Amino acid sequence: MADLPNYVVACLHTGRLAFLAILVAAGIVLQILACALYNNWWPMLTVLMYILLPMPLLFFMGSDNSFFDGGTESSWVDVTKFLTGASAIGSIAIPVILKHANVIGWGALAMELSSFFVFVLAIVCYIFVNDDNSGYSSF
Repeated sequence: MADLPNYVVACLHTGRLAFLAILVAAGIVLQILACALYNNWWPMLTVLMYILLPMPLLFFMGSDNSFFDGGTESSWVDVTKFLTGASAIGSIAIPVILKHANVIGWGALAMELSSFFVFVLAIVCYIFVNDDNSGYSSF
C-alpha cells in the first residue's frame, strides 16, 4: 500500500475500523437479544466473563511483545495465558451450564454462542488489521 495516496490509505483504515465496530455491535445485539427475546436475563452472566477476559493481559503483560511471538516466557506469562484461557472457556461454559440446568432455552443458547463467536471473529480481525507495517499501534 506504499504506492497509494494518503487519503486512500486513511479511507481503508477507517473502513477496517468501521467493520470492527459493526462486528462488536452485532455481538452486543446478539447478547441482548438472547436475553430479551426469551424474557430471561440469566445469559447476561456471560458479560462478566467478557469483562474479565482481557484483564490478565492488561495487568500482567504490560508492553512486552513476547506473548505473541512465542519467545522465552516467564511464570507471569504462563499465569496470564491460563487466566485468559479460563475466562474464554467460562464465556462458553456459562450458557451451556444454564441450558443444562434448564434455566435458558435452546434459542438463547444459540444466540449466546453466536455472540461469543462474533466477538472472537472481531478479535481475530483486529489482530489481522493491526499489523506492524501500517504504522498504527494498539497501545
